[in-house]
Amino acid sequence: MAERVAGPEIQRLIQLLSRLPGLGPRSARRAALHLIRKREELLGPLADAMQVARERIVVCSACGNVDTSDPCTVCRDERRDPKMLIVVETVADLWALERAGAIRARYHVLGGTLSPLDGVGPKDLNIETLVGRVADDQVSEVILAVNATVDGQTTAHYITDLLSHLDIKITRLAHGVPVGGELDYLDDGTLAAAIRSRTVF
Repeated sequence: MAERVAGPEIQRLIQLLSRLPGLGPRSARRAALHLIRKREELLGPLADAMQVARERIVVCSACGNVDTSDPCTVCRDERRDPKMLIVVETVADLWALERAGAIRARYHVLGGTLSPLDGVGPKDLNIETLVGRVADDQVSEVILAVNATVDGQTTAHYITDLLSHLDIKITRLAHGVPVGGELDYLDDGTLAAAIRSRTVF
């Protein structure tokens, strides 16, 4: 056990690493040992990078993305279509869509989804500023890129109702069979969504 053979500094490193998504206590111990073994090439630079990140990273006041500048790099990009706004739940979702490179639009990060069971209401999310952006920035299309969960769809319906008085197009991501997916391996919900979202061949 690390508690018996390592000092408090190493134990703290393991505890902090174990809080990261996907890292349990065992994986955190392995990661800590790897960092310690590669102290010069990994541990030092990682500590420096984390210090810089802590000092410089800010939340974009326009869209909710994280960056080292406000407005963020995405909001400052003049090649993006200002009339198209993609609404996402989290910064991770924004980054995923950017990796796909399928569209050059602007974003709005909600910071989560409505979840009455968890006590998350409209005031806990970045929804009020969304309505203001859509009205003030002359957006013509809002793309609801929220997850296909109960909370995600509840949030999408709530936003659609809020924006219904504006003369804009509201769309959502298609749900269904992923590229390269085999029907036999898909869950029932995905298959049902694929049937409902079918298109002309």
